[in-house]
Amino acid sequence: MSDGRFSGRVAVITGAASGAGKAVAARLAAEGAAVVLWDMDETALAAAQQQTRAALTRCVDVTDGNSVADAAAAVNETLGRLDLLMCSAGVTGATAPVAEYALDEWSRVIDTNLTGVFHACRAVIPFMRANGYGRIVNMSSIGGKEGNPNAAAYAASKAGILGFTKALGKELATSGILVNAVTPAVFRTSLLEQMPQSQIDYMIAKIPMGRVGEVEEVAALVCWLLSDECSFSTAATFDISGGRATY
Repeated sequence: MSDGRFSGRVAVITGAASGAGKAVAARLAAEGAAVVLWDMDETALAAAQQQTRAALTRCVDVTDGNSVADAAAAVNETLGRLDLLMCSAGVTGATAPVAEYALDEWSRVIDTNLTGVFHACRAVIPFMRANGYGRIVNMSSIGGKEGNPNAAAYAASKAGILGFTKALGKELATSGILVNAVTPAVFRTSLLEQMPQSQIDYMIAKIPMGRVGEVEEVAALVCWLLSDECSFSTAATFDISGGRATY
């Protein structure tokens, strides 16, 4: 482990095999952290471990609370501590009006995007409490603030993350564990491949800078929130939206 601002820290990232999760993992590892990648895609995990120089990987289904709890306990046992968590696992879900939205698809999006964050945070908090230190960043979306038509499940799940983060951050405010959320606009990740071009064009049209974001840009913000430099911000929402966010 090299010297850096995350030297001696152990970080867990969900949805770490691609996108912002992988970008954050690479930056954390480069700055000294022992990084643990969680994802459902075993093949992508192996590639991401090589690309990020992560310490460990594990196939984890964030919708399964027991799977997440077991994975967190394994990190603490293997690496001796657990300091940082970034919740990045997520799906966009179907693009459809509410009246036509499939019930099982609604459940899949909510379970992955919102309940998965609950499971991960719940699992790591005891280990962070034991050390009197922790940093948690939950990946929300500008869609959770504004709501995108024909993407109600996604918007609801991401809005739920904001409420959950505010509640948890206040619960832990005096514990040494800080909990914040990030609300990106559309970024160049594999999630774009799940969307029709009409949906992508709609989102870009709402960004004053007129472009999608790059994962390295969101990684810079997330890594500050995961660092010791972030010391007086908790239960907060940080925008990175190219000027789209208005509150």
